[in-house]
Amino acid sequence: MTTFDEPATLSPREARALFRAGAARPTTGWANGFTQTNLIAVPEDWAYDVLLFCQRNPQPCPVLDVSDPGDPSTRLAPGADLRTDLPRYRVWQNGALSGEVPDASGLWRSDMVSFSIGCSFTFESALAAEGIPLRHVDQGRNVAMYVTNRECVPAGRLHGPMVVSMRQIPEDRVDDAVRVTRGMPAVHGAPVHIGDPAALGIADLGKPDFGDPVDAEPGDVPVFWACGVTPQAALMASRPPFAITHAPGYMFVTDKLDTEFKVA
Repeated sequence: MTTFDEPATLSPREARALFRAGAARPTTGWANGFTQTNLIAVPEDWAYDVLLFCQRNPQPCPVLDVSDPGDPSTRLAPGADLRTDLPRYRVWQNGALSGEVPDASGLWRSDMVSFSIGCSFTFESALAAEGIPLRHVDQGRNVAMYVTNRECVPAGRLHGPMVVSMRQIPEDRVDDAVRVTRGMPAVHGAPVHIGDPAALGIADLGKPDFGDPVDAEPGDVPVFWACGVTPQAALMASRPPFAITHAPGYMFVTDKLDTEFKVA
């Protein structure tokens, strides 16, 4: 019998069934080898702004699928339901977080358009396959995410700063981590910064804006990738009347293999 102690061995369908039943856990390390995505769903009259924002900022916001208005399905996982099959959702009103819920079906409007955006958890399996350690996974923590001082390219009514995820990488494996992730641009690609967090306006790695602080090992170097939580920072800055997103680190597990997003 499969348990929470074996999340890596679950199939995507099994993982989604657990989340639909109420399990609420960060999804890093779940359904190993299968792609995970960020979610942002907005009313149809804001959908073009989101699409344009993603098109102009493809590294933090690589779009893998867009739904029709009101349709909670996705081509990334036939039969799945974006309203119920994530472990935790955030609800936004006028740019403010109004709450987190395990099921968004009661809040889903008939005009909602959902965007499935590539997630850096997807390239973690490729990093692990190369023997590159993932400190947050080893420590049983959510990945650390930070709001930076780098502004995204505005689009329509949307603007805001880039968010990054950080992984502590052994210094002698940094070049390997860059090489591996550069070949996966649909899930953020190569790092946007390596080393001193102050260059991104991050004052304290021990105080992430989202996720959990992660302990470094001797010889580790902080490496930063563009993050799919960036649209949530844009929601806070731009204040649309309503939106639903995933909670940072609590992703949608698709039926797509991570290897399908390798281009090199």
